Amino acid sequence: MASNMDREMILADFQACTGIENIDEAITLLEQNNWDLVAAINGVIPQENGILQSEYGGETMQGPAFDPVSHSSSASAPSSSSAFRPVMPSRQIVERQPRMLDFRVEYRDKNVDVVLEDSCTVGEIKQILENELQIPVSKMLLKGWKTGDVEDSTVLKSLHLPKNNSLYVLTPDLPPPSSSSHAGALQESLNQNFMLIITHREVQREYNLNFSGSSTIQEVKRNVYDLTSIPVRHQLWEGWPTSATDDSMCLAESGLSYPCHRLTVGRRSSPAQTREQSEEQSTDVHMVSDSDGDDFEDATEFGVDDGEVFGMASSALRKSPMMPENAENEGDALLQFTAEFSSRYGDCHPVFFIGSLEAAFQEAFYVKARDRKLLAIYLHHDESVLTNVFCSQMLCAESIVSYLSQNFITWAWDLTKDANRARFLTMCNRHFGSVVAQTIRTQKTDQFPLFLIIMGKRSSNEVLNVIQGNTTVDELMMRLMAAMEIFTAQQQEDIKDEDEREARENVKREQDEAYRLSLEADRAKREAHEREMAEQFRLEQIRKEQEEEREAIRLSLEQALPPEPNEENAEPVSKLRIRTPSGEFLERRFLASNKLQIVFDFVASKGFPWDEFKLLSTFPRRDVTQLDPNKSLLEVKLFPQETLFLEAKE
Repeated sequence: MASNMDREMILADFQACTGIENIDEAITLLEQNNWDLVAAINGVIPQENGILQSEYGGETMQGPAFDPVSHSSSASAPSSSSAFRPVMPSRQIVERQPRMLDFRVEYRDKNVDVVLEDSCTVGEIKQILENELQIPVSKMLLKGWKTGDVEDSTVLKSLHLPKNNSLYVLTPDLPPPSSSSHAGALQESLNQNFMLIITHREVQREYNLNFSGSSTIQEVKRNVYDLTSIPVRHQLWEGWPTSATDDSMCLAESGLSYPCHRLTVGRRSSPAQTREQSEEQSTDVHMVSDSDGDDFEDATEFGVDDGEVFGMASSALRKSPMMPENAENEGDALLQFTAEFSSRYGDCHPVFFIGSLEAAFQEAFYVKARDRKLLAIYLHHDESVLTNVFCSQMLCAESIVSYLSQNFITWAWDLTKDANRARFLTMCNRHFGSVVAQTIRTQKTDQFPLFLIIMGKRSSNEVLNVIQGNTTVDELMMRLMAAMEIFTAQQQEDIKDEDEREARENVKREQDEAYRLSLEADRAKREAHEREMAEQFRLEQIRKEQEEEREAIRLSLEQALPPEPNEENAEPVSKLRIRTPSGEFLERRFLASNKLQIVFDFVASKGFPWDEFKLLSTFPRRDVTQLDPNKSLLEVKLFPQETLFLEAKE
């Protein structure tokens, strides 16, 4: 094992050769290659022949194959600038040439071969496929990536792909071609969900698993491995259709019965037994999968039974499990986990978030930038020999508890039971992608417990660090602080962006409010003007109606007046002279026998109604309108002549 000083030199050489600036990522890659510099460089910068020359002894060293996990980081280095000094590499490394990647892309009944440099993006592949398949990029879903769905801007080099790759194109928004009903049915099946009822032969237990039509047979077998602990290479299947001959085939084209299909799985003990079972069950197809490199050999093959060494001895001492196997919701499961954890290790422990993983995301990530925290996921396993030491001495240390409570939301899960393990892997695959789920799936029991440090980003959740149980309090604190340093830098950027966004929104709100008030003021002014105009129009209409009414009355009175008598009339005649308010005089002759009402009607016909004006005599001064209108002029002494004047009533 290299000393600390040697590791510093190797780390500096590795960063100088590969250009990887992130210390956490560089340490992860070196640790996965046991600090073998040449092997680690071969994994990141493959050469044409896969070989690098080393100066040490002039030997030719063959680098091991390496598939880095992009979503998780391992150990975090100290942040001090003196921990690593920039040193020029001591080995002569051939300068990296652009790496060519081959893609075989399937779409319906077509295959398209694409060759690109690893410096290209996923979007460039889609542009080539657009020309070849005549499918718009916006309608195209490119599937088959090992890391799950990726964005068009993703650089191929960041995915750490092998030289040869197989992808397929889905077009859910495009109708299937009318000339191929089979292709249309397949496209529809890809969007359907299949219920697989899988019976574990040895324990006579059934599992009801839902898979989409686009899932592969290999994915089904890996999920069954999580539930039954039977590695894929040792699984013996019954019930697969005869057309399901390849593990890479998706369920939609494998010939499964929809919506439910029954399968049986068992452990293959020997080739002879496998042949005997195949002869007995001639009607079914037995699919024995080859190893894909992700599974490890069973302990039973080496003469050690499962749980015989440490797991059974430690679990036998425990009174109750940390978490119920079939809890209806995650909150109830975590309540029991917290209570059992306190009973085993005391009350000084991290405050575990009670609720679903989605709720923990909401609490940690989906709040204002200043209130966000990192999410720490503690994965417990009772069968691991490291569990008691890690929980009692590290996780319950006061410094760790205090630091976690101030800076983290801590969520926990127990992977001891198979059902709980499968349930968490499903959550992990949904939230973090298949690569992180596969990393946890391949962890051996004695590598638990695990501590996952999660940072929320705008479009995804990033696993900053995966801490295994074989650590110390100081190392655990150092790695928590390193993750916190990365998070703080990101948080400051998010706070700045959020403040700028809020400032823009405040300005926009103020402008909108000012505009709204201006509109309201204009509307109020317009409504007041309209009311004023309406009132004027109404008054004008009333005035016109009144004038028309008065004019009609005046005309009717004028027509009803008796004819004016002549001066030489045989009957006595009274001559009246009436002065108007404007100074004009109205003169007319009346018969002395005419009633006073006729004088009133005459004055009214000239525009002076007697209800608005009073008729006064000069001497003696009296109000004629107060006299009886039915009396004659002679009786009221307006004979033979009289001068009167009109005066408006108050």
